[in-house]
Amino acid sequence: MKLPRRKFLHLVAGVGALPVFSLIARAQAYPSRPVRVIVGFPAGGGTDLTARLIGQWLSDRLGRPFIIENRPGAGSNIATEAVVRAPPDGHTLLLVNPTNAINATLYDKLNFNFIRDIAPVASIMRVPLVMEVNPSVPVKSVPEFIAYARANAGKISMASAGNGTPLHVSGELFKMMTGIDIVHVPYRGTGPALIDLLGGQVQVMFDAMPASIEYIRAGKLRALAVTTTMRSEALPDIPPMSDFVPGYEASTWFGIGAPRNTDAEIIDKLNQEVNAALPDPKIRSQLAALGGTVFAGAPADFGKFIAEEIEKWAKVVRFSGAKPD
Repeated sequence: MKLPRRKFLHLVAGVGALPVFSLIARAQAYPSRPVRVIVGFPAGGGTDLTARLIGQWLSDRLGRPFIIENRPGAGSNIATEAVVRAPPDGHTLLLVNPTNAINATLYDKLNFNFIRDIAPVASIMRVPLVMEVNPSVPVKSVPEFIAYARANAGKISMASAGNGTPLHVSGELFKMMTGIDIVHVPYRGTGPALIDLLGGQVQVMFDAMPASIEYIRAGKLRALAVTTTMRSEALPDIPPMSDFVPGYEASTWFGIGAPRNTDAEIIDKLNQEVNAALPDPKIRSQLAALGGTVFAGAPADFGKFIAEEIEKWAKVVRFSGAKPD
């Protein structure tokens, strides 16, 4: 049977629109079941707490549970690979942090390429580190520390939570930009490193602010600088490192990623919901309690930021010669 021309054109147009309508329908139906948010670290740390905070918001907004699943090990690579291998349907997400950017160079062989295999979804917050010394160290400012380190080359020990951790490479960036010679002492986690810093067995550390802030307030540690380019509301009297080392910046940051080829409509939906959370007074106060400031943007902005972080830390890893524990 021969169809009238007008009816034929309507049918052709309808067929052509089917994929678009299908994508929209999938985005509207998302999520259709519980969503797993994979975290590459144990429960209780800043990465885990950030995931749980945003996960609860998304659960309330989207009507499905966002379940936080901790998969520590191999410097968070186990968690990352689990998401890389997951179906790209938005029901498995990754809590992204600086370790992912550092690992791109720190590990010689990975079963994935982070930039290629993880789609950026949304950034959440940034947290400054703090450069701190044991009070027995006779310095009260970054310039004084640099002068003291030069006068005592190779005699000052810098603690970190382990080789290639954000705390380690932040200190190595400082060494690289100032030309000082201090000895890195890796520990298995922040806790043991802080114990020895408090005891004076090591002299300096670049640490996440939430772990150290009460020791600083109590006078048990002396803060010399925060590592972001702006002062921190949590330690407003402590200057930023860039006041003394122009161009220096290091921070812990958190965001969400998804398997590559996840529908753009699903990514945009998640991005909009995360960005809706960040101005909320309750969310802002909880992020501030973790020492963080809001870090919002579009998926493309987050992707550009991650690429810049990978490039930045690649130079520092190569400078330090760091190898994974």
